[in-house]
Amino acid sequence: MANILIIDDDPLVCDLLTAKVQKMGSEALSAFTLEEAMRQARSWSVDVVFLDVRLPDGNGLDALPALKSLPSAPEIIIMTGKGDPDGAELAIQNGAWDYLEKPSSLGEMTLPLLRALKYREAVKSQEPKRTMDREGIVGNSQPVRLCLEQAAQAADSLANVLITGETGTGKELFAWAIHRNSARNQKNFVVVDCAALTETLVESMLFGHEKGAFTGAERASEGLILQADGGTLFLDEVGELPLAIQKAFLRVLQERRFRPLGGRQEVQSHFRLIAATNRDLDRMVQEGQFRSDLLYRLRSFAIELPPLRVHREDIGELAAHYLARLCARQGIAIKTFSPDLIEALARYDWPGNVRELVLTLERAIAAAGREGTIYPKHLPTHVRVKMAQATIRRDPGEAAPLPRESEGAAFPTLQQFRDQASDRAEVAYLENLLSAGGRKISEAARTAGLSRSRFYELMRKHGIATPA
Repeated sequence: MANILIIDDDPLVCDLLTAKVQKMGSEALSAFTLEEAMRQARSWSVDVVFLDVRLPDGNGLDALPALKSLPSAPEIIIMTGKGDPDGAELAIQNGAWDYLEKPSSLGEMTLPLLRALKYREAVKSQEPKRTMDREGIVGNSQPVRLCLEQAAQAADSLANVLITGETGTGKELFAWAIHRNSARNQKNFVVVDCAALTETLVESMLFGHEKGAFTGAERASEGLILQADGGTLFLDEVGELPLAIQKAFLRVLQERRFRPLGGRQEVQSHFRLIAATNRDLDRMVQEGQFRSDLLYRLRSFAIELPPLRVHREDIGELAAHYLARLCARQGIAIKTFSPDLIEALARYDWPGNVRELVLTLERAIAAAGREGTIYPKHLPTHVRVKMAQATIRRDPGEAAPLPRESEGAAFPTLQQFRDQASDRAEVAYLENLLSAGGRKISEAARTAGLSRSRFYELMRKHGIATPA
């Protein structure tokens, strides 16, 4: 018997769904607020959650990661009275099963429930999952766990995988994890840095060549594609692959056959392909810089890695992991962090993501010298400046009100005051930007230099209503 949790502030919706669920032979509980829902979810093993977006005490999408993190890992069906493409995108990226717009018929609302329950039954009947070898991948936040689940699924298949994400998010680490956990782990993992390939040498490096195929080819050479036979070929920064080579490589993907330069016969290579990029390949296709047919081939299975600013809760674990590695590599005793260092690191946005965090720690170790503890003062100057700006940034035309002690209310700490001032400034900026852009999220996000999903996330954080 399945357990269904219905989170909606409309009693009619709760009553109708409860009656339908019970008629299907399942148990149902309903909650009108997020606080009540989380209390019930923690004390009840939940299989499926119907989650409304607009609730009296917050936005339902904010609770999605916490619900997915429950021991029962329920499937989440989002319900909303106002359809929003950005909200749908954010919900699916965070692991929602489906996204429904109200009002919907009872049949339309229960169909995804039936499918979710059927899926969970199929999963339960399978053999227990083997432990994923995640060497080098640090973090236990919901975004990271979701990516690891996708990597495990990819490892069990032969489909081509496209890993996307900003620079420094760990795309090669995930590619290695997929290879290491696959049936091909005893064969080669061949890395091709597409950004380093020149048009004059790319064919020779990928396809190999026979002796005398061109000036300087004094002996035959085996190309990278053949080296990956039986293993994995990893195309790093695939967005940099020259257009002239994209067509030739497309045939290799289709046939797993190619002809070395100067060769008379084709050779076979049964490789598994994983590609990665920090570029927007869909936009490149629109601009004629990337072949659409190649993109479709690459993206049989897609994994989008989150930027570090989206899973700040992992910063402490990441910092401790890499601090230990850096100290060991330098042959020095492991240093410790001052109590306020992790808090300081969490205030920075890390545009270079985990890679920037590692380089920052390396600089901090050098600055600390023989000191056994690393303090914020040991961080690079540009990082400290950004951290300071983040705590005091406010609307230039409006001074932040000074804190005043009132009867029965204590003075805030300096950090609390900074956080409050920063939040007020951020709200004013977002609201002014939306007004200037005609309430269009896509235009406002582009002006702010943010992705639509990140812009939408900030709106939810500050309770800014989604434009109609």
